[in-house]
Amino acid sequence: MDATTPGLLAPDVLDRADVRAALAEHDFAAVFTLIKKWGGLSQNRIASACQLTPGKVSTIISGSQCVTSFDVVCRIADGLGIPGGLLGLAPRPWEGKRTPAQHSEPDASGDRPDADEIPWRPDATVDLAMDLTRSDLVMDRRDLARALAGAAVTGAALLDSLEGWLVPAAAVQGQRRPGRLGIREVEELETTAKAFRQWDHQYGGGLRRKAVLGQLAEVSGALDEHQAPAVADRLYRVMAQLAGTAATMAWDSGLHRRAQDYYRLALRAAHAGGDVVFGANILAGMARQMLYRDRADDALQLVHLAQEAARDVIGPRARAMLHTREAWAYAAQGRIVGFNRATDKAAEGLAAADADSDEPYWIAYFDEAELAGVTGGRLLDLARADPRRHAAQAADTIRTALASRGPEAGRSHALDRIGLAECAFLAGDVQGAAAETALAVRAARGTQSGRVRAQLGQLYPYTVGHSTSRPVREARDSIRDLLSS
Repeated sequence: MDATTPGLLAPDVLDRADVRAALAEHDFAAVFTLIKKWGGLSQNRIASACQLTPGKVSTIISGSQCVTSFDVVCRIADGLGIPGGLLGLAPRPWEGKRTPAQHSEPDASGDRPDADEIPWRPDATVDLAMDLTRSDLVMDRRDLARALAGAAVTGAALLDSLEGWLVPAAAVQGQRRPGRLGIREVEELETTAKAFRQWDHQYGGGLRRKAVLGQLAEVSGALDEHQAPAVADRLYRVMAQLAGTAATMAWDSGLHRRAQDYYRLALRAAHAGGDVVFGANILAGMARQMLYRDRADDALQLVHLAQEAARDVIGPRARAMLHTREAWAYAAQGRIVGFNRATDKAAEGLAAADADSDEPYWIAYFDEAELAGVTGGRLLDLARADPRRHAAQAADTIRTALASRGPEAGRSHALDRIGLAECAFLAGDVQGAAAETALAVRAARGTQSGRVRAQLGQLYPYTVGHSTSRPVREARDSIRDLLSS
């Protein structure tokens, strides 16, 4: 295979956090093992593609021989179609060249119109929900692979499509079938939506995503009928909550573009149901997704859009949550003064929150522990650039979160554990970091969250280069075992 031949690995394999971590560290024992598992390639196929002997591949996988030759690294990159950037190389000559079959491959989102082409009208929102859930519920493995490779919309294409959020919903045109849903049935749907949201918050992952989509499809069908106005408004709010949960579950499963589709549906449903505060919460979720995609400028604009729309109706707890998203964006931009100012506003807002207030149930999770966890995570972001200044403070803040919420917090607890381990590595406490990593892996095993696995993958490189330390070797092996399972 020469450098102009398309590679053997599908995009979803190269997007895996464990594969990227192994590539970044030139840990080719892990690279070849993971490629065999997730890429379906035999040792002979790997050897042939990389112009190596099968015996050479075998010794690399066993760890008895390392790849140190620059020429061999380039042959591996070209033979398997690994972009140079993932291996610390310059872009390879074949990068950007794709086969006609790859060019014609449809997007996982199907032939749905772009969100900015759909009017901000309740009936159009119902049609969008029915289309989304219908395509998702019949998604097969091939569609799933394409969805995993789908990139989220960013920049003006995203922000311009959300401008309709700031104007009143247009009236519904035409007549629909009469509906007879009562308040009692709506209350049952609200209880179900609440249960799904709580399950996702605790465990993460997408194990119940299909169940959420099925419920969302039922709500869409009910709204396709002409319900009483009071019933319709509450149904749109249920749709918004279910779509928001579907978005976080899709994101947690690595389906970034599909997650964004559901976030935008949730925002439209909240708009149709007049739920401005939950709409602001959805915009905060979209901002968080952008922050994970290294789009701090987009995230900040989304937060400001949320704050602008909900300024007169939002409660102190939800306002505090928005300030943490704002602080996150400032930290990502390296604006430490802005980060501190927004974090102080979040603390002030939370202090003003009354436990007996009538703020919606879905914001109850945002308490002192959550504020500490989010703030600690942002201090960790800053510590990566300046460990001496921020690592100790980040660790102390994360410990506060851990002490307050405990293992029952599931996904958040695991993320805190991973963050604390990274703080120890940044501070140079290798033995302490190994111990924290063991706790982080144990916590990660209790959740199906893709975000947790991605964060654990980012911890992996810290464990490389400490071959004389048995605890660190064991920590590295435990991360690799979990990410490969």
